[in-house]
Amino acid sequence: MASETIVHPRWRKSLMKMSPTMSGLTCSMVPAHPFVYGLGQKTDTGCYLSPTNAINHIAKKLAGVGETDIVVMMVCAKSQVEFMSLLQVFSSVFPLPVFSQVERMAKTAANLQVTKMQLPGKQFGGLPKPQALSTSTSRATINAQLIEQAKNSAGSASGIDAMKSAMSGFKSARENALKEIGNKLTDLLGKSVVIWSFTGKGTGDYLAERLQKNIPEPDAIFTLATLFAGSELAPLKGMLHDPTKSINSTEPDNHARP
Repeated sequence: MASETIVHPRWRKSLMKMSPTMSGLTCSMVPAHPFVYGLGQKTDTGCYLSPTNAINHIAKKLAGVGETDIVVMMVCAKSQVEFMSLLQVFSSVFPLPVFSQVERMAKTAANLQVTKMQLPGKQFGGLPKPQALSTSTSRATINAQLIEQAKNSAGSASGIDAMKSAMSGFKSARENALKEIGNKLTDLLGKSVVIWSFTGKGTGDYLAERLQKNIPEPDAIFTLATLFAGSELAPLKGMLHDPTKSINSTEPDNHARP
């Protein structure tokens, strides 16, 4: 009897794109970037962080953690210009505050503005407390879904003239709001960026071990990597796609490929 082949989670390139069915999510988040206190290498010419050091930092946070679901998103570059370009696109597709913050810090470094930044004390092992994962992009997507549901479930117009008059202003405002949200949502859903991603489920120690195998672009000197950990991260995995396939013809790229 042939033994079953075990496919372990691994690093892969993914096309990240906001999903039109994005839902609310609560999870722990651990960012690793050149400006994290005690992590990046600070020199006279700027702050640097390799993918290897970034992922090792994240892996330490998983030590001793029980069964969990994780998604790691990473962008890295060999030059400041390339890193800035990646950060700008990445934060526009998924505008979490930490991503916008790193982009601002990188711009400051690029402009050679010497600024003392108050950074938090060095963190030790263990994941931070779960928090609601909310961005302007995901909120706009969710709000559009709610408004569409409300529109579909609305009852017939009132036969009372006074009610019609009172509601006419609201109807016009609602239609304008729907149009504006629709336009914004179309714009948001049209944005995408190619990143490195890692998804997996298991104990923290197992995932940390797999995470540190074959880390991409070890010679890069600018890195932003972010760990998301929780009980179920399907909404995040739904944003990751195989860049070699059409998004409309493939399932989200949230499984390990051989």
